[in-house]
Order: sequence, then structure tokens, then C-alpha cells
Amino acid sequence: MKLKYVSTLVVSCFIAFSAVANNAPNFDDEDLKVAAQLRDKALDSSLDYDIVESLTTEVGPRMAGTPGDAAAVKWGVAKLEELGFDKVWTEPVTFPTWKRGVESAEVLSPYPQPLVITALGFSVATPEGGLSAEIIEFEDLEALKAAPADAAKGKIVFIKNRMERARDGSGYGPAVAARGQGASEAAKKGAVGILIRSIGTDSHRMAHTGVMRYEEGITKIPAAALSAPDADLLENMIRRGKPVTVKMTIGAKNGEEYTSHNVIGEITGSEKPEEYVIIGAHLDSWDLGTGALDDGAGIGITVAAAKLILDLPERPKRSIRVIMFANEEQGLIGGKAYAEAHKDDIKNIITAAESDFGAGKIWRIDSKVKPEAIPAVKQMADVMAPLGISYGNNNAGGGPDLIPLRGKGISVFSLRQDGTDYFDYHHTPNDTLDKVDPESLKQNTAAYVIFAYLSAQMNGDFGTGFNQK
Repeated sequence: MKLKYVSTLVVSCFIAFSAVANNAPNFDDEDLKVAAQLRDKALDSSLDYDIVESLTTEVGPRMAGTPGDAAAVKWGVAKLEELGFDKVWTEPVTFPTWKRGVESAEVLSPYPQPLVITALGFSVATPEGGLSAEIIEFEDLEALKAAPADAAKGKIVFIKNRMERARDGSGYGPAVAARGQGASEAAKKGAVGILIRSIGTDSHRMAHTGVMRYEEGITKIPAAALSAPDADLLENMIRRGKPVTVKMTIGAKNGEEYTSHNVIGEITGSEKPEEYVIIGAHLDSWDLGTGALDDGAGIGITVAAAKLILDLPERPKRSIRVIMFANEEQGLIGGKAYAEAHKDDIKNIITAAESDFGAGKIWRIDSKVKPEAIPAVKQMADVMAPLGISYGNNNAGGGPDLIPLRGKGISVFSLRQDGTDYFDYHHTPNDTLDKVDPESLKQNTAAYVIFAYLSAQMNGDFGTGFNQK
């Protein structure tokens, strides 16, 4: 036995002893041992990858409200039943839909060339025959907001902000505001359309889609994202000092209201079945790729982790629910529906974590728990240590679909993945199975099985009532 491991074990035992002495949440030695065994089994299993392969091959793109969405729900129910979950059910989620249609763009003058674009989710269409106008360039959304009221009158706004690459994905938030708010801000300045540099970190000639929203009472103008090389091309043309005229054609339209479903599988607890731990991911994807990273990987990780626990000789003390959330991409609709449907059951949710950041290896675990539970979280992190994971802080977000539940006060965990290259593929045609690394997927599953099992077994609880927005 290595000295480092012995030291870790001694520290872990000391934490456990101190926790018991102070009546704080803790784990039995046997539960820590089982968690380590589950971790090692996860590293030897390929079930997680098999699940992602099944979803991307048998269903593929599954944008909310499409036939792919319906097929994904059927697939999810069948997969959970095939794996032997104690209970499998669906809960309805209703929302407005949007259809992409034709999309194209080209520079008309001074240097005619084609451009690669993709419409942003819920964009309106251009007039029949397309929209042609001069381009006006802005550094970022703030520069657009600061411009005079008629600065873009009759023009197509081009926002050229670049997303910064980061392991934790922290460059996404500052950049994505241009996608979400750009169209309405451009319309306020008199624009007839908007193009943004794709919110991504790649240099491939493909555009990144994603949802946007129109501000109430503001004229709706067509909105699209440019591939990074085409954004560079526009910048180069504009730099030459001549007016640049672009034609964009978008055939998008709103569809009918649609009802999809959250898909839920449960391992029913043996001692406190009414209390449960949530692990999950979102089942929908955008329509350009096959949704392997966003969020097929999360489905594979969480379902495979639960299956390892399901195969134990005895059920855990508390229940574990795997939730495949509907329509995360267009506004966390499934997460909101689940929080509303279970608002009177919040105190029975022990904790939750969502996998929605691709398939990169987990490097840190963060919590949002009551202070006296932090030593127990550090025990959990000790079991994850051989995976290269360490404890971070007590300010976790939990994942996008958990935001509504988090707002109602549940404790949450964030298992932080390495997202250095995640936004190279995010919301693009290149989000496909070949981007998923099986070994990294196993490491994720190993971490999630530790989290889910120990949370279901712990003595005490992580607390509720945080009301973190």
C-alpha cells in the first residue's frame, strides 16, 4: 500500500470520526468501501459509451418538438426498462416550437463570396427572396448598446466578439449575451438583420446555433451566426474601407405548441424510498449534429452510473432518480417543469447533479451544502482522488436543468469537467460520436457513481433552503 494512499485513508478516517462525534453528516466505512468498488467497476465498463452510441445512432438529432424528440423519449423509456430500473415513467413538458428552414448568406459587394451561417433558434425569417443590406460592425454587445439610436438604420449589424477558450468554460457567459440579446438591441438601433460571430472557440467553417429571445415590444429582425472564418472574412473586407453589402436568406418559422416528456428512471431506496438523489442530463439536442457531446454524453454517464448501483446485491438506503430532461436547449423547459411538478417535495430531494458539459474528464467536485456537511463532501472527494479529482468549493451550480430546483433551495453538486475543447463542437454539425473519448467517459461515470451512491447512503443530509438563484 502506497504511503500517499495510507495518509489519505488516515485523514478520511479522522474526518469520519470527527463527523460522528459532532453528529454531522458522514458515511459508514462500508459505504466508502463499496463506493470505491463501484468506481473501479465503472473504469472497466463500456456501458456509458454504448448508451451514447445507441442514442446517436438510433435517434440522432432530437431538437425539441421534432420527430427526433419523440423518438428520443421512446428510446429513453425503452433503455431504462431494458436496464432494469425499478420504476420508469414520463412527465409532460409543453412548449412552443421553431423550425429552421433554408439558410444562406453571401457578400454581394465589394468582393462577392459565399458565407456559412446558421439561423439562431426562434429567429424570424427574412422577407421572401432574402434580405440585402450594408453591414455595420460592432466590437461586442456593449458597443452596440452604446451606439446612437439610429446608428444601424437600414443595415445588418455584425457583432464580432470572440469567445475565450477556458477549461471551465468561463468564456461562454460573456460572449453568449450577443446571441441572446443581439437581435433586439440591433433592432433598437434601426437594424434590419443581425449576424454574430459564432459563440465557439473553433476555427472550422461551420456555424454554431443556439437560442435567442426577442424583447417584448421591439421589432423582430432575422438573426444568424457566422462561422469563425467567415466572421474573419467580413472583418477583413470591412477593414478595406469600402461598404460591404451582404444578402442573407432565412426561412425559419414558429411551429405549433408541442408536448414532450421528461423521462425518469428510479432505483427505489430500501430504507427511505421517499427521499431521493437526482442525477441527470438533457435528452434533447440541436438539429445540426447528433448531440453526442451535448448532451448524449451526460445521458450515458448518468444512466451507466445508476446501472452500476442497480446491480448491487442490495438497494441503497434512499432512492436514486435518473432524469432525462426535455428541451433544455430552448430555455430549461424540462427542468422548470420538473421543479414545478415536484415543488411540494423539495425536502425529499437529498441533492442533485447534472452532467451537461461534454465528455471531458472531471477535475474538481464543488458542493452547495450546509457548512456542517462539508467534511462529508471531502470524504466523497477522497474516494474520487484516484480519478484525479479534488474538492473545490461550496458554491456549486449543479447544472442548467437544476437551476429551477436550486432556486427552491435544494443542495447541489457540480462535477467540473475539462471543457477546453467543448466549445469547438458545441451546437454545430460536428457534435458527433467520434468526439466522445471512451476513457474520459468512464472516468466521469466513476465519479458520478461515487456521488450518487454515497449521497443515497449518507448518515444525515446535505441541507435544504439555500434559495440560490
